[in-house]
Amino acid sequence: MFEIKEGFLLNGEPFKIISGAVHYFRTVPEYWRDRLEKLVNIGCNTVETYIPWNFHETNRGEFRWDGMRDVCRFIETAADLGLYMIIRPSPYICSEWEFGGLPAWLLKDPKMRLRCSYKPYLDAVRSYYSVLMPKLAPYQEDRGGNIILMQIENEYGYYGNDTAYLEFLRDTMREYGITVPFVTSDGPWSEAVFRSGMVKDALPTGNFGSAAAWQFGEMRRFMGEGKPLMCMEFWNGWFDAWGEEHHTTAPEKAAAELDEILKLGSVNLYMFEGGTNFGFTAGRNSGNKTADVTSYEYDAPLTEDGRITPKYKLCRDVIRKYRSFEEIPLTARIERRAYGTLDCTARTDLFSVLDRISAPVRSVTPLSFEELDCYYGYVLYRIDIKPDEAVQTVMMEDARDRVQCFRNERYVFTAFGENTGDKFEIEETVPGGTVDLLAENIGRENFGTGLEDQRKGILGGVRINDHRYFGYSMYPLPLDEKQISSVDYDSGCIDGVPAFYKFTLETDEPADTFAEAVGFGKGVIFVNGFNIGRFWEIGPQKRLYIPAPLLRCGTNEIVVFETDGAAEGSETKRIVLCDLP
Repeated sequence: MFEIKEGFLLNGEPFKIISGAVHYFRTVPEYWRDRLEKLVNIGCNTVETYIPWNFHETNRGEFRWDGMRDVCRFIETAADLGLYMIIRPSPYICSEWEFGGLPAWLLKDPKMRLRCSYKPYLDAVRSYYSVLMPKLAPYQEDRGGNIILMQIENEYGYYGNDTAYLEFLRDTMREYGITVPFVTSDGPWSEAVFRSGMVKDALPTGNFGSAAAWQFGEMRRFMGEGKPLMCMEFWNGWFDAWGEEHHTTAPEKAAAELDEILKLGSVNLYMFEGGTNFGFTAGRNSGNKTADVTSYEYDAPLTEDGRITPKYKLCRDVIRKYRSFEEIPLTARIERRAYGTLDCTARTDLFSVLDRISAPVRSVTPLSFEELDCYYGYVLYRIDIKPDEAVQTVMMEDARDRVQCFRNERYVFTAFGENTGDKFEIEETVPGGTVDLLAENIGRENFGTGLEDQRKGILGGVRINDHRYFGYSMYPLPLDEKQISSVDYDSGCIDGVPAFYKFTLETDEPADTFAEAVGFGKGVIFVNGFNIGRFWEIGPQKRLYIPAPLLRCGTNEIVVFETDGAAEGSETKRIVLCDLP
């Protein structure tokens, strides 16, 4: 029996939680055991993971629990290794994850209010919990499993003060079979913030990266005596955004901070292994227009591809001061390989294959991504210009996030960030034809109070020659596996526009590798149909991680979809496969 008294108790004995965060949804399942074995060997007795709602209920009422989404298999793997678990199960997780884990289909409701007692939102949460919680309930410690704690919401004090909403989450989790103790987590820097995230019958915990004595002192002041202290997120590193510097925390500093925490309470290393924001799952912090990079390496003790770092070794030395443990053999044989340079074998531009891979949706006014049921990727908005009118200016009203304009399938301009509402001049006199606007969802915000303002695409209208144009053909481009497999490379290709580039890797020895898109600007990479994430020449990330399980013996197909920098054609574009990031 796991209990919260003045301290944590397991079967009546004091229990110091020494946990590490490993996100199953950021690591291929073939490597879950390897990462968890290394967690055991650093000295942790517990593993923590979020559960992102949008990763499982991909469309309303449509759930996925297979492959990387098989959270039950992850829990069972941890149990096999003797690890207890802390589950942080949404509805909001932050975690630098797209929309903080909230499903974008919530925004189909034009009046949607999130993370509060707005009934349609609560109804959606209840429906999700009615499926999720019964899956988790059998794995609770009081039923013979390994889950010892469940979190209610996440850093709610930064967002709002609707205690009734937190009570709803608590009571609904209980209703669907959750019986282990609850926790909340917030930053201890403001009493108003910390208290707003608290709810009866849940232990408050803190999130911070330094000054543990002061942080715990503030928490004690807010929560009172008689309860254990825990840092639910010890930030031993940090995440990166496109166009910014790569963040690191010195191993010696991280180890010293960990030591200070463990002198006073329990801890969860955030992160132990960061993993990867595969596909379009990277989020965006409020105020950052470029969004987070594909890698969630986080400068953690274990690298994105599972390598042990100096930080790992120093943290292990600290943990040995507080807990005796035996290391176990590592069962996975992970090889890394530099396969070298791949040349492009085929290419075709987006316009040449558009009607083959996407069916247009027609509307008098532009529709958002959410209205089109295209929650990630791109949407191409096509406007047919009247045959007696030439285009001199184009101006978009309330466009998100990054929009490229093409006139008669030739590049004209890119609108991004603060200039999406600018008026762009076009020097031409030819009437008729088309204006195409390729809108990209670069990632919904995952933190802050702007969550309800995360609809994507062209939300207002488009002014051409200073008057609104009506009549749109919209092509959803989520670039899922079906669309990528439908690309016909014999359709022809023109330079200077978004295009698909195909590369082939032949190997009889699949190994971990890293792909660098040389000569490309901005886009995404697919390996055998699997989206390994975004790349962008502005850095700081230059190479994308390809785990060996995504490769196969024989022929492997790598496809690059690039929206920028395509003017040179295919001869300058290469994929270089390296053995290090």
